[in-house]
Amino acid sequence: MQKTIVSICIATALFASTVAATAEELRIGTASLGGAFYPIGQGISNLVNKYAGNDMTMVPVVTGGSVQNPRLVGSGEVDIAITNNNLAVLAIKGVGPYKSGAIDIKAVAALHPSVLHMIVLEGSDIKSFEDIKGKRVAIGPAGGGTLGFMNFLLPLHGMTLDDFTPSFLSYADGFSQLSDGNVDAAFALSGYPASAVMQAGAGNKLRFIEFSPGKLGEALGKNAAFKAVEIPADVYGTDAPGAVIGVNNMLIVPSDMDADKVHAIASSVFDNLDEFKAENANARQINPDDSKNLAIPLHEGAARYFNK
Repeated sequence: MQKTIVSICIATALFASTVAATAEELRIGTASLGGAFYPIGQGISNLVNKYAGNDMTMVPVVTGGSVQNPRLVGSGEVDIAITNNNLAVLAIKGVGPYKSGAIDIKAVAALHPSVLHMIVLEGSDIKSFEDIKGKRVAIGPAGGGTLGFMNFLLPLHGMTLDDFTPSFLSYADGFSQLSDGNVDAAFALSGYPASAVMQAGAGNKLRFIEFSPGKLGEALGKNAAFKAVEIPADVYGTDAPGAVIGVNNMLIVPSDMDADKVHAIASSVFDNLDEFKAENANARQINPDDSKNLAIPLHEGAARYFNK
């Protein structure tokens, strides 16, 4: 009897090992630590690993962020990634940051919105966007979405990157530097609450940098993918809410990814969205209906799921 039990245990272990060895591991491109993309990617990975079956696993990968992620999908360095609506459109057209060539991607689903956090310590003399001239500013990784937003906003204010000293740091490092006084302002394109901002606010009183009158409206008029978002004061303990610019995010995959695989990813996440929302504050901002109105076409497997 004991030999039988041992044999069964060995067989079970061998089976589990075989399944693990044969399961395809997908890499999901996120962003730097301290923003919202990495925990969202971790949450998606957990749901796929739990519900997609034995043929597929997923792991989150730290990347430069939303600008870099379409390139990583296009090159096959990641299998799926998070980016925003605006960048996805630019990527499939091969314009803006993707002038080297159009990238053949499709959408899997809409995610949470990202907003441009523009943060200083309460006592800073930086009040408006224009006040960053001559200052030291953390603007996220070089391949991240924050820099893309900066490149959009700076010309609207008659400015360039040469007007201040940029630091290309992860969000976690950038806001740590703000807390330590090594930079004068920190910017981060992220969902809210962002862990990097929360950590900075744990030991410091923070304040949002404001747009000068009319500038936010001018920015929104230049690009329909962007929207105005108000971050409530209680999110980061600021004295006033933040009137910021934001954009919706999405999951993207190569256009030629197997449709059944994409369907399995979508169903793993959205059949269990309540579980996702219970674990991740940004996931609570996901509206499944938004997946039917994205800026680029849905992948066949995702369309099958959302149009069922």
